[in-house]
Amino acid sequence: MSDKELLEDAAKAAGIEVWWNGRTCFVLKTKVTTHEWNPLTFDADALRLAVKLGLAISIDAVERETWAHHDQVILGSREWWSAHPTTEHGNEDMYAATRRAIVRAAAEIGRLQQ
Repeated sequence: MSDKELLEDAAKAAGIEVWWNGRTCFVLKTKVTTHEWNPLTFDADALRLAVKLGLAISIDAVERETWAHHDQVILGSREWWSAHPTTEHGNEDMYAATRRAIVRAAAEIGRLQQ
């Protein structure tokens, strides 16, 4: 799945209206302003997304892994949460891995809501 598709599904899960601006990020238009929205690259966007969706974030600094989970009882599939955590191997950039794990978990929620 492409980053664009991940972001579209993540936005859908959060009820955020976004569109592609022709570059590498989305633009969010509110009643007052328009700004870029990309939780894959912006920590603040990723944190807001995790909070809005009630995601649990788990980081293992030793194994260099990060997970984002959502209790899928709301969506009727608790097994998905316990058996298939969203995992990203961070290599050298644990911040990027954590943002990506958040977006992947959010995108899964967005796909399940369809």
